[in-house]
Amino acid sequence: MELAWYALLGLFFATYLVLGGYDYGVGLLLARRGPAPGSRATLTALGPFFLGNEVWLVAAVGILFGAFPRLEGELLSGFYPAVLAALAGVVLVTAGVQLRSRPASAKARARWDRVVVVGCVLAALGWGALLAGLLQGVPLSADGHVVGVGHLATPFVAAAGLSLLALVAVHGATFLTLRLPTAEAPALARLASGLVPAALVAVASATVLGLLSDRVRAAVARPAVAVLLPLALVAALLTARAALRRGRAGAAFAATATALALPVPLVGAALWPRILVSTADPAASLTVAEAAASRPTLVLLGWLALPLLPALLGFQAMCWWVFRGRIDGRAPVYW
Repeated sequence: MELAWYALLGLFFATYLVLGGYDYGVGLLLARRGPAPGSRATLTALGPFFLGNEVWLVAAVGILFGAFPRLEGELLSGFYPAVLAALAGVVLVTAGVQLRSRPASAKARARWDRVVVVGCVLAALGWGALLAGLLQGVPLSADGHVVGVGHLATPFVAAAGLSLLALVAVHGATFLTLRLPTAEAPALARLASGLVPAALVAVASATVLGLLSDRVRAAVARPAVAVLLPLALVAALLTARAALRRGRAGAAFAATATALALPVPLVGAALWPRILVSTADPAASLTVAEAAASRPTLVLLGWLALPLLPALLGFQAMCWWVFRGRIDGRAPVYW
């Protein structure tokens, strides 16, 4: 039962990173100066999907609160700088996107664009730091609580945050190659392809720092799975770049989506059956079973959540079907 809920939590959060990832990637592109895409066209391309994508985060947080209350408490107390940054970023992005159309002046809209960019940076860095902090282990006290937040101030955590930032930038640019008018697609494909080397460097840096970190090596229960993560990310990014160069926007988007989805299940699998690994004494680590609510509670939540997943999947599929294609009404080249 605990494994099923753990997998469901991972599914919801990974889906949020994929869908919310292109939100943040598109938002980051508002900082770009030069010719098209303009802010208005960029946000118009994103508009139909924006709020629906955030629902997956709400669902993931609901599962965390209901099915894993102890883990939720430790994440909020021991990872609060990362969680606060991520949630503040989500709020800033939502507010900025909604409010930038209100002012009449271009200067006011530019200020809201900067708010969106800051929010996207905070969200990407925060979620990346959270995943990296879990992977490198945490200082647990004798009563099983995370001590302080100093474990987040490591080169590995910083590099992982920058890696996720680079990944969402590539993902957002690739998304726009599917949505903006056909005339702008080649320039966007070049932009997305040009961001791939930066993402590869970020992933390589995080990988090297992880291999050099005693904390990471001690926390990981399955080193083969942990090594698979950077290899899979590199493969996905190279696949995306090759597809972009051939003008296959759909294949490129599938590759960047895979790159953003992979960290969640692979981090979970690398730590299993533990979720909070003690850096002082691995035997005192918090396991998934210990972090979960009681079995009757999980069964009750299961009946409540049973219609949730198909409803979310159906809504997402409907949204993508209704608003498929480019904003100029033309269909993109998928494969």
